[in-house]
Amino acid sequence: MSSELAYGIHSLSAIIEREPERLIEIYALKGRQDDRVAPIINQAYSLGISVQFMSRKALDDKSKGEQHQGIMARVKAAKQKDENDLSQLIVELDKANKPPFLLILDGVTDPHNLGAVIRSADAAGVDGVIVPKDKSAKLNATARKVACGAAEVVPLFVVTNLARTLKALQQDGVWIIGTAGEAEQDLYQVKFDGPLALVMGAEGSGMRRLTRENCDQLVKIPMAGSVSSLNVSVATGVILFEAVRQRI
Repeated sequence: MSSELAYGIHSLSAIIEREPERLIEIYALKGRQDDRVAPIINQAYSLGISVQFMSRKALDDKSKGEQHQGIMARVKAAKQKDENDLSQLIVELDKANKPPFLLILDGVTDPHNLGAVIRSADAAGVDGVIVPKDKSAKLNATARKVACGAAEVVPLFVVTNLARTLKALQQDGVWIIGTAGEAEQDLYQVKFDGPLALVMGAEGSGMRRLTRENCDQLVKIPMAGSVSSLNVSVATGVILFEAVRQRI
């Protein structure tokens, strides 16, 4: 099985709590035993996981410049979820009589943005994040660290054909709302209740044509200042929490 590196206190804490079987080895900064790192090391020992204490330079070299916060781990690569897993989620939500609340990213290629978006999605109670297989940031160690543990909680579904996935969601009764600067309605004029999927496009270029054509409705964020757009992670947070406000 392939492995990957995981960085940072929040990410490792989430892995230990939810997926301890993925842990292979812990690497910790020599001499650091504070209240944030010590619990991770103690839990690793209790699980029989090897802990290597390293100098800062050795840890920096191993992390290849990533901000590791004095602790990192080699873990088994997480299983990637796909269209079949997404269909299963919809079935499970239907059985629980819970309307789906999904987030779709089209063309978001920066792992920092992906991680920040997943963190916001977790805070907003999103059931799952959907990204296309191509032209999308990967859920790598950088994205996981930025997500502060949310990547181990919020399912990420990687789909082969995003347009086809949108059509399948619509057949399941999910209303697709896309964001576009030229939309006639702003987010405060739109209802976000019921089975819902919000689509966020890349900064600058926005959603791709086929994605846009498969949305049921388009909305925009009203902009009062001189800038024409927001960072995608910021824009996602704005729209998600307007949806949360309406869905409470």
